[in-house]
Amino acid sequence: MHEELRRAGLQDRVPDVPQSLQKVKEAKLGSLRLIAVLASIAGLVALNTGFVAAESVQKLSGAQIRAKFAGMQLTDEVHYRFAYERDGTLRSFAMGVKKRGKWVIDKDQLCLYIQEPDDGCYEVARSRKTFTLTPVALGSPLDGILQPISDPQ
Repeated sequence: MHEELRRAGLQDRVPDVPQSLQKVKEAKLGSLRLIAVLASIAGLVALNTGFVAAESVQKLSGAQIRAKFAGMQLTDEVHYRFAYERDGTLRSFAMGVKKRGKWVIDKDQLCLYIQEPDDGCYEVARSRKTFTLTPVALGSPLDGILQPISDPQ
């Protein structure tokens, strides 16, 4: 390559062409290595995050739901609370409105009946102190914490 450049007269005009080309190649390789390393790190972080999330969520069985919910209330501590009496009575307090109904366990689902559009069954999952009720039919999940019933009847 040096000989071709010298014959063309370019060697004299740009004396370090081969060295410059080598530096450009090295810079490109360095950039590609950096991108590969960053992509690997991002993949490991995403994998680790997914593993932690999957590890911390536990779907409850029917027996676990009954053991956790009976005699307790589920609340977001602001807008609502559902009191699950041990006899199957459900008392709902939401946005200043009180309602009464019943709760039952059907297979591994918590079923709520208080004459609401949201009546129906929910799968229950726990992540640390937060319980998530996900409707089996249409609807949005409900998140809250369990605590002793604040006004036992």
